[in-house]
Amino acid sequence: MSTGGWIALAVAVALVLFAISVYNRLVVLRNRFRNAFSQIDVQLKRRYDLIPNLVESVKGYLQHERQTLEAVTKARGAAVSAAQRAAAAPGDAAAMQGLAQAEGVLGGALGRLLAVFEAYPDLKANQNVLGLQEELTSTENRVAFARQAYNDSVMEYNTRRESFPDNLLAGAFGFSAAELLQATESAGERRVPKVSFS
Repeated sequence: MSTGGWIALAVAVALVLFAISVYNRLVVLRNRFRNAFSQIDVQLKRRYDLIPNLVESVKGYLQHERQTLEAVTKARGAAVSAAQRAAAAPGDAAAMQGLAQAEGVLGGALGRLLAVFEAYPDLKANQNVLGLQEELTSTENRVAFARQAYNDSVMEYNTRRESFPDNLLAGAFGFSAAELLQATESAGERRVPKVSFS
């Protein structure tokens, strides 16, 4: 084989090794963000399991607040469905947006339920309800931490996928962009509180 042939073979081998390296790096990063989403999924399931217990515990106290309880139950059902769709396709834009929306609605419904508690001193003193509220708060914190870890992993994956030279091969290998999971708040939560000293 001539020198030119050896050079061409060496370049071809180098390009194949480069492509393999890019592919493997992207697989590792994609698996990392999928694993990070599975941690969110675990915490969301924990939260979804707590909500029926909370609703059941307060039913007797809140007979005339049936709309609030039904809103929480309905929002939980929608959030469970959205979480299942997201778990089936972590990083998919539509699935992540659907989950974020459903979580926002559920968060708003739970917020209204917890606000109703303030009108019932017996309910506020009930140890079972207090324990469930504490578990729910703890789970909310875990969801927030898991969401941050997922978003960090997605950011790392997307950055690598869009960076040169990986971007030359990412599309050809079928590595599409992954969507962040945004926290959504109910309408009033993002507003700056009004402070008055009068």
